[in-house]
Amino acid sequence: MDSVSGEFTFAMGEFEATFPLDRGYVSNHMWAVEVSAERFRFGLTAYAVRLLQDVYFLDWLPDDSAPVALRQNIGSIESKKAESDLYAPAAGIWRGMNEEALDDPSVINADTYGAGWLFEMQAPAGDWLMTPDDYRQHLKSAWLVAQRTIRGQTNA
Repeated sequence: MDSVSGEFTFAMGEFEATFPLDRGYVSNHMWAVEVSAERFRFGLTAYAVRLLQDVYFLDWLPDDSAPVALRQNIGSIESKKAESDLYAPAAGIWRGMNEEALDDPSVINADTYGAGWLFEMQAPAGDWLMTPDDYRQHLKSAWLVAQRTIRGQTNA
């Protein structure tokens, strides 16, 4: 961990992904920042962006102020490497998506932890939110699975 710069790094093969210490993380590789009382802004972590590569399409399902259940399908994302559904990291109320990222999803790659945020939800803080240290431990096991998947694709 590099406390001087306020981030930690995680090696993904030859690539190092960085993760700010000023936010929480979710097991589905999203980051979360509380922007006001129990209102969180979410985005994809550098780990997710690295695996997806070149995001070029986003689609959101919930309407503004709609209730959202934990792990509910809330949309989809398409990139150079994959098409994936996106699932709610917490139960709460949908508060809207980042229109800039919807219009130009490449901002997710260019500014992952800033302008590339995805959506906001009203949700009470809870055990769904990991500390940076907890997320680093989660990354270790997730990376083992990802490497096996990547090897399986290249051996097919």
